[in-house]
Amino acid sequence: MGKRSNAGTPPPEDCFERLVVELEKLPGVGRRSAERMAYYLLGVSRDEALALARSIRDVKENLHPCAECGDLTEAERCALCRDPGRDASLLCVVEWPREVRALEKSGEYHGRYHVLMGRLSPLSGIEPEDLRLGALWERIRRGGVRELILATSPTVEGDATAAYIVGQVRRIAPDVRVTRLARGLPVGGDLEYADEVTLSRALEGRQRM
Repeated sequence: MGKRSNAGTPPPEDCFERLVVELEKLPGVGRRSAERMAYYLLGVSRDEALALARSIRDVKENLHPCAECGDLTEAERCALCRDPGRDASLLCVVEWPREVRALEKSGEYHGRYHVLMGRLSPLSGIEPEDLRLGALWERIRRGGVRELILATSPTVEGDATAAYIVGQVRRIAPDVRVTRLARGLPVGGDLEYADEVTLSRALEGRQRM
């Protein structure tokens, strides 16, 4: 069962209870966790609590998509797009800004990004024009892209999005190499617990030693 909706319910008069109700709206946070967070905020100094409040306000007021890649930034262009040390010939396509941060944590990628802000899902009404695909075609047409790395999710929708991009890129810029992130067994995982699709992808992506 999902969380109970508070729609149509007047907010509690008690400010502590209002805080708990708002915290409970966060993903994965139940009533007890929300109460623990609320009591924690009561226990910290005024400056610490207000610093959190200001951070939430600043995120909502100042963050917007980068004019070039679509990642979230406070400037017109994000720090990664402004960095002259990044390889502009490598362009990694991801679905959401959070995936840019995940790839950056690996420390292995030094190219540029393009954020789609979603993935194709006709059943949910998400068509190509609903994504930042037009901006992607424009970046490719400008030239300079040697390889397009597709990092869409390993789902039916993610596969469909990748296949659509491949088809369009072959028409727009057939000389651009299109690759996709390898998928296989997680580090530290036992082979016996892997599902059939994961094992199949691991076999397909095997490397010479």
